[in-house]
Amino acid sequence: MLQVYKHNNGHLEDNISLASAEKGSWINVINPDSEDLQLVSMVTEIPTDVLKTALDTEERSHVELEDNYILVVINIPIILETDSYDTLPLGIFITPDFIITICIQDTEVMRNFTQNKYPLFYTFKKTRFLFQILYRSATLFLKYLLQINHRTDDIEGMLRHSMRNKEFFLLLELQKSLTYFTSALRSNGIVMERLMRLRRSTSMHHLLKMYEEDEDLLEDVIIENKQAIEMVEMYSNILMSMSDTFASIISNNLNIVMKFLASITILLAVPTIIFSLWGVNVPVPFADDPMGFAYVIFFALSFTILAIIMLWRRDLF
Repeated sequence: MLQVYKHNNGHLEDNISLASAEKGSWINVINPDSEDLQLVSMVTEIPTDVLKTALDTEERSHVELEDNYILVVINIPIILETDSYDTLPLGIFITPDFIITICIQDTEVMRNFTQNKYPLFYTFKKTRFLFQILYRSATLFLKYLLQINHRTDDIEGMLRHSMRNKEFFLLLELQKSLTYFTSALRSNGIVMERLMRLRRSTSMHHLLKMYEEDEDLLEDVIIENKQAIEMVEMYSNILMSMSDTFASIISNNLNIVMKFLASITILLAVPTIIFSLWGVNVPVPFADDPMGFAYVIFFALSFTILAIIMLWRRDLF
């Protein structure tokens, strides 16, 4: 899907065709086919092989500098389903005339821009637009991390009452999500530091012009990204500690159950031995006594009670 946006007099126009795209336009490409990539390549003069870079789900964050464009690839957070998060690469190309964003699917990061809900967003301010995308991505990481933290608290409450495999699988999904976030945030941080160093490069001024406000915004993005890294590390440690703790609790509960079952086995073995002795086919005491059965029951109960007392004193029952 191809969409072209351009701000005119503060209004975001979204009914522009790619062929009529003017300088200062934003070309948003979502899950394109080969024909879409060829059209974008013809208009922007960016090779199709380079455009495909952001469509690789395993692509890592990086910056590429060329004479006629700058490519910035970052990893942005997405929600796959309940309790499952992941990251996707987002490619951002800056050329002298356009800014192009390419992603394999529509994401919440870009939705604020396509719906013109982001403050002070203008398509023709390409450098600032780039940093606004980075800022939106960093804040979305923080938002999802808070959701993961709240969900972790809910799962902890469930585990306190019922230790089923379902809750541990939920914790596993959250741990995987935090691992993806950690990798993405660290690589995004490297990209941001690289962009900060580019402000001193005079050879890139025709593509990446940084004003004082832009530098301040980029510094805010770096701070937000570092905060997200600290949070994801903290939540990862909490999840690992929680998993280890509840695994120990389950092991301890299993030991308690096994100890109880062993005690019950011992108690059942005492009367079983007595009844077995009086069940042999040889003469036994009380065989001719009318009260013989009562005596055997009495002995069995007495020895069983004695076994209960011994187990109780040893804290085995």
